[in-house]
Amino acid sequence: MSGNADGRGPIAVLGGTGALGYGLALRWAHAGETIIIGSREASRAKAAAAEIRQRVGEKAQVSGMGNAAACAAASILVLSVPFENQAEVLKQLKVAVRPGSVVIDCTVPLASSVGGRASRLLGVWQGSAAEQAAELLPKGVALAAAFQNVSADLLRGDAPLDCDVIVCSDDTEAGLIARGLAAKIPGMRALDGGKLENARLIEPITALLVGLSIRHKGHGGIRVTGLPEEAYK
Repeated sequence: MSGNADGRGPIAVLGGTGALGYGLALRWAHAGETIIIGSREASRAKAAAAEIRQRVGEKAQVSGMGNAAACAAASILVLSVPFENQAEVLKQLKVAVRPGSVVIDCTVPLASSVGGRASRLLGVWQGSAAEQAAELLPKGVALAAAFQNVSADLLRGDAPLDCDVIVCSDDTEAGLIARGLAAKIPGMRALDGGKLENARLIEPITALLVGLSIRHKGHGGIRVTGLPEEAYK
């Protein structure tokens, strides 16, 4: 498996057949990254990878495999699964995650409502979905929380995104990697949101954005204004 543009190896998107994971994989494939789509069903992952290759063209380096195999093949893992599956998936993959890996958690604790739309935030004993992930991951794995407030519908399109991503992490390298990946998506800016527990403040924004998007028939995102330009680098 060849590496990505920054020499860190491929990026495995666990839950990459879902709306957000697919959108992130698509955008990073456009940016020249080597992507592994992970799924509980390898056949679904391979189908999603084939669809992305068709959309991006010959330059796309995208493959699909089961989640455990994806973990074994990459040291940058993006966790994009529904909150109700997060704990189960992490417990199952604990032995498959390579030592020294960086995990970027996109999970938001939202309750599904009628019609599959979710806008009600669930309480998490640890404080946030990201902090729950931190408890379940093996020692020696760095974690960042990011991409919770991004519209999956817009990611799956081709137009630049008008939004910011706030990255929270207790690990400097993990935060830098997450912000670097955000910056590879046209129109998206990344900000250092401080320590991981600040995900408690970021995750609820998604519930607000979902409600606004339903009410106004759009795809809401966030922009942070008034900061110096260096804050977005």
